[in-house]
Amino acid sequence: MSLYIRVLPLVQSDKLLRMTAKAFKMDLKNLSFLHNKAYVNGEWVSAKSGKTFNVLNPATGELIGDVPDMDLQDVQVAIKAAHDAFPSWSSITAKERGILLRKWYDLMEKNAEEIAKIVTLEAGKPLAESKGEVAYGNSFVDWFAEEARRIHGEVLQSPIKSKEMVLIKQPIGVAALITPWNFPQAMITRKAGAALAAGCTCVIKPAEDTPFTALALCDLAAQAGIPKGVINVVTSDRPNAPTVGKELCESPLIAGLSFTGSTEVGKLLYQQCASGIKRVGLELGGNAPFIVFNSADIDKAVDGAIASKFRNCGQTCVSANRFLIQDGIFDKFVEKLKERMINLKLGNGIQSDVNQGPLINKAQVNKVEGIVKDAVDKGATVVCGGQRATEIGEQFYQPTLLTNIKTDMLCYLEEIFGPVAVCIKFSSEDEAVTISNCTKRGLAGYFYSNDVTQVWRVAKKMEVGMVGVNEGIISSAEAAFGGIKESGIGREGSHHGIEEFVYVKYICFGNLQ
Repeated sequence: MSLYIRVLPLVQSDKLLRMTAKAFKMDLKNLSFLHNKAYVNGEWVSAKSGKTFNVLNPATGELIGDVPDMDLQDVQVAIKAAHDAFPSWSSITAKERGILLRKWYDLMEKNAEEIAKIVTLEAGKPLAESKGEVAYGNSFVDWFAEEARRIHGEVLQSPIKSKEMVLIKQPIGVAALITPWNFPQAMITRKAGAALAAGCTCVIKPAEDTPFTALALCDLAAQAGIPKGVINVVTSDRPNAPTVGKELCESPLIAGLSFTGSTEVGKLLYQQCASGIKRVGLELGGNAPFIVFNSADIDKAVDGAIASKFRNCGQTCVSANRFLIQDGIFDKFVEKLKERMINLKLGNGIQSDVNQGPLINKAQVNKVEGIVKDAVDKGATVVCGGQRATEIGEQFYQPTLLTNIKTDMLCYLEEIFGPVAVCIKFSSEDEAVTISNCTKRGLAGYFYSNDVTQVWRVAKKMEVGMVGVNEGIISSAEAAFGGIKESGIGREGSHHGIEEFVYVKYICFGNLQ
């Protein structure tokens, strides 16, 4: 369980080291790559204002450390660094970029356990779950290291003998990447891996709740030999986030934006990017249905429900939000789900037996509590849970199972983003599909059925970008991740992920005869 990697001098404050050592009960000499500076143009830097903000452990409320609270001037410097680095980075061969990405991947694999501990420290995930995220996140750099050499063009059949026509793909330029707190490692690698493979340079704005993971990845990228200016990370607190985000959308030096977060913020960023007609990739909120038909294997469906709903304490964009259970198995499913839920162990993620961590911040706790209260006030039945788990910590909420759900309840209409499962009874396939699609969101959906004809029929009818059939965990580097309707634009992962960061150039050669 040693924690070792090269520590850059004058980057880590004694306070940061002490707080982290306390959290993991470790010797300071074994602590590594926790940086309390931003990373711009290959240097560890403070905000020009000198301001910082605190980052807290959501499980304990204790201070982890502080990082620069950067503003407009700081982000402009980072954008300029990425812009200056773009000509040289985009001009090296795809093979060379792939080799550097492979070195970055190898370092992240070598230090996967250490990265996972940082994720647990600032995001609150159980350590086993953080290790899973890191493996998942690393897989994108592995994938795109190889995809770099598969960015193919086309030779067209010219209609005129004296002309030859080809299409080539070129990197768009500087990519702004704004990433969320719920997957602080994987959401960076999923975006940056594709962008760097394509030949783009990056300015990354991590969530204010989870900046240390992003900074750790920069340390490893530098060790891998990725040149200065190619990857830049700017950190800012909530008050400065709108200004920083606006500049990442509107700067003439930025070619495109990739954002993962709420639909509301995504719409704002989309509007801001319109002024410069930027390339935009948006992975936004969901309201995932989880349908269980009478023909389903109930035990497998319950396994899938637990995996989909309670990963990261329900704080994932593809988390099951509405459980639609057919009337023939409704009671049996609810009872089995309850049995599994009451055995979930809440606590600090560094404890090996914990499988449910805290919600990320107090605002999220208040939101989940309000959604449950609204449901109860309107007649919902609390099968289990239904309250804060204050005996464990201020940001813990009991895994909660609700039935007798009505269409005017917030839990029916909104993405919960917490450990609350709502079970809705239905009678027919058409009714289930109608309920499933009665939302403006369309990210992921799940259903369980052993009827082969129903499987194909329902998968096609669900208005989502991704469908899990008899499966609750669907994400993979090889798959195209993304939604429809108000859940976003574009795809991440797979070979389609590269397309977000390249444009097609048509070249016509004339007078050849």
